[in-house]
Amino acid sequence: MKSGFLEKLIGRLGRIGPEEVQNYLIRLAEEKGFFETVFNAIQEGIIVTDSNGRITYVNEAACELFGLESEDAIGKRLDERVHGLDWDALSRSEGAISRDMEIFYPQNRFINFYIVPLTIEHRAADDKIDISARQVGHAMILRDITASRRSAEQTIESERLNALTLLAAGVAHEIGNPLNSLHIHLQLMERKVRELDEKVQADLQESIDVARAEIARLDSIVSQFLRAIRPSKPQLHPENVNAIVDEAVHFFAPEIQDRELVVEQELRSDLPLLKLDRDQMKQAFYNVIKNSFEAMKRRGVLRIRTDRDDTHVLVSFTDTGVGMSAENLSRVFEPYFTTKSSGTGLGLLIVRRIVREHGGELSIESSEGKGLTLTIRLPYIDRRVRMLEAGTPESTTKQ
Repeated sequence: MKSGFLEKLIGRLGRIGPEEVQNYLIRLAEEKGFFETVFNAIQEGIIVTDSNGRITYVNEAACELFGLESEDAIGKRLDERVHGLDWDALSRSEGAISRDMEIFYPQNRFINFYIVPLTIEHRAADDKIDISARQVGHAMILRDITASRRSAEQTIESERLNALTLLAAGVAHEIGNPLNSLHIHLQLMERKVRELDEKVQADLQESIDVARAEIARLDSIVSQFLRAIRPSKPQLHPENVNAIVDEAVHFFAPEIQDRELVVEQELRSDLPLLKLDRDQMKQAFYNVIKNSFEAMKRRGVLRIRTDRDDTHVLVSFTDTGVGMSAENLSRVFEPYFTTKSSGTGLGLLIVRRIVREHGGELSIESSEGKGLTLTIRLPYIDRRVRMLEAGTPESTTKQ
């Protein structure tokens, strides 16, 4: 950053009158306002700090990315306003630095930031020879890379799920064959038992019935697992989301009563019917509620709320459980990742897959020790494409 204009102005201060000084100050104010207008029109965030890491300028895009207020941020250290940023380590570099970061407030986003030192060059009187350069601060340029990062994550997730599906199909096949064999041999044993004494027959028949029930239960678990990890194409019909929420909650009635849990429902009555696969969506709600209950102690509270905006119906689940750390929150959709000792690590992965099959999306907000909120957004207006009227921009505007 060169200061030739200011240095020349300072050098002439003793030779110019008050009116000229006023004109120079007006010119500087106009240029400052012009540059601020330009910087606020830029979509990339811009933050400028002094040599101590205190914010001297922040544009509107940067405020939006980090949830800052310009008036409140000016004069504060950057790492006080952007928690988790190791500013001391970043500012020690003599050259430019480019890094990626994930932020969780005010929205979960991925940001690429580029930091470059700002220096003032001091020149000799003849303006030809550099004497020294002094670092006066840093400029940070921020770019939202959430869309590209999400696209890459979805590609990786798809590859993982394909591998997982193949593995699941293989395991199910290997388990299915022994189960069929056990079922056949139980039938043979049952025929032999009928030839025995009635007392012995009753005892053995009871054991056979238990074994048959366990085989049926294991077969059901394998079938459900396959349906979950490789869900069939949704069979869409007009459905009432509130009714599906009620059914999912009713399923847990015994556990709610036994653990003295409280489920508060705030279900908006004027929601439109959505084209859903009722069974799949009920499974998604079931998994979310189950996760919430497992995260809470006795007398915990789960608040379920339905609402709508211009294009989507929103279903949110807020619990008073243990919450999640930022590190764990960033991994909740990884296959087999779980914070529970007996968890499978597939629950939320399955929920997101079902929701996406319906054209929706889900988001999670949480702080460790302060509960968790999971929100499902389901579209009721298809806005994937909108054709514009042919004609001039002026005629289109009038329409």
